[in-house]
Amino acid sequence: MKLKVVATLSMIALLSACASEKANNTAGTSTAAVTRPTGPVPGSEADLVATAGNRVFFAFDKSNLSDDAKATLQKQANWLAKYPNVNVQVAGNCDDRGTEEYNIALGQRRANAARDLLVAKGVAPSRISTISYGKDRPIALGDNEQAWAQNRNATTTVK
Repeated sequence: MKLKVVATLSMIALLSACASEKANNTAGTSTAAVTRPTGPVPGSEADLVATAGNRVFFAFDKSNLSDDAKATLQKQANWLAKYPNVNVQVAGNCDDRGTEEYNIALGQRRANAARDLLVAKGVAPSRISTISYGKDRPIALGDNEQAWAQNRNATTTVK
């Protein structure tokens, strides 16, 4: 019986010590957990992609903006208005059909079309640079309409 009483008192003392240690550790010492925000860093490229989208698509051999492209670029303009110190680059891309020279020119027209709409929506032209990669940077591999459609785009990246 004495053994049970001693064991019970020992357990109570041990649990009491553990509870005190836990209370001390959560009172602001370095062992307390640090809460970090989740999601992309505001103003980052990941934030642009998550918030507005970074890519608009074009029809075959065209550089005019579709209604979907205009809607995405409007979201990009709104995002850029929130982050006035962020500069971007718009890269025009093409599918792998056509000559290198033709696709470089078409990619540049696509990048310019996207830039021009961003400027029309209030983004300062000095914040936007353009480049054409022609057919040199495909995002989808394959020689079919599905792959070609993905590669006909203008992509906005944070610089």
